[in-house]
Amino acid sequence: MTTARAPGAARESASERPRAPRVRGTVRIVGAGLLGSSIGHALMAEGVDVALADASPAQLRLAVDYGAGRPARDGDEPALIVVAVPPDVTADVIERELAAHPGAVVTDVASVKLDPLHALRERGVDISRYIGSHPMAGRERGGAISARADIFVGRPWVVCRDEETSAADLALVEALALDLGATPIEMTPDEHDRAVALVSHVPQLVASLLAGRFAEAPEGLLRLTGQGARDTTRIAASAPELWVQILGANAERVVDVLDALAADLSAVADALRAPDEPGARRAVADTIRRGNDGVERLPGKHGQNRRFETVVIMVDDRPGQLGRLFGELGELEVNVEDLRLEHSPGAQFGLAEISVVPTAVKRATEGLEARGWRIASIND
Repeated sequence: MTTARAPGAARESASERPRAPRVRGTVRIVGAGLLGSSIGHALMAEGVDVALADASPAQLRLAVDYGAGRPARDGDEPALIVVAVPPDVTADVIERELAAHPGAVVTDVASVKLDPLHALRERGVDISRYIGSHPMAGRERGGAISARADIFVGRPWVVCRDEETSAADLALVEALALDLGATPIEMTPDEHDRAVALVSHVPQLVASLLAGRFAEAPEGLLRLTGQGARDTTRIAASAPELWVQILGANAERVVDVLDALAADLSAVADALRAPDEPGARRAVADTIRRGNDGVERLPGKHGQNRRFETVVIMVDDRPGQLGRLFGELGELEVNVEDLRLEHSPGAQFGLAEISVVPTAVKRATEGLEARGWRIASIND
């Protein structure tokens, strides 16, 4: 791409994908909340027949009204069933769907994979047509009203096969992920649960714990809040009811990471209690450096380990300024890989932090300055 596009324009990217769905026949989605409805929207855009079911008639009607699919009918013969219900009832619904639809492959999108699998095996359920999966996507807000067809685009979609999984059934679940613009990744249920404990479940707890420190802080202190605090606490707005279930189902693996993190926190706290003692400053520096190393290992845009540089631009707080900025970046043939906005308390301007490839930094800064923009900083 050579033109600027805000990351929020992912819906446009979804609409550009070919309309030849890999999934054929009816897809039944049980659970019309955020993930279920989002899957429905994406499949409907591909021309797939989507039959929705939900224990809540009101939730089902809302999802249908928003266009996530049609109400399921008794005569439906789905080829694929997607179970998108809370973790504490996932195994129950999978068992029921396997029994009710003997010709269908059943998958689920729960964020924990071992718990439902163990429950099904303990009950003696035939799971040869069941394949657990998990799209690494979501939003802080839930429900059908928050659903979006594009939340899976470019995101990993874990598919958990075992020795009983047929190649055809596996291909169907992977086809679902591909139709939604996601990237299928095969893992065992144990590998998945260990991975999400580290990259999803513990980050949620860390964000919540840090944000909890703000709850009773004096208002004057919070006026100094910058983008760093917002970035590290963004997911703290998540629903407690759902996370109690997720964390409980993956407790053992989450505790392993928390114990290691607690030891790290204790070590750096000890160093800061006596910052002039020999080795204290090195301990703090090593902590920050190790964080640098960890960030470098995180996949970037499109899952690539490609690094970008950031240009911070001062934007007047007036209508149309962001549109003008992106329009002029497009004229300069600078592609925006990512965007963050920060508002300065009491000031009539904000800071737009754009991420670009290193070779575009000079072109972007010189071109924008020539057009009257003020560059606040450049960081790599």
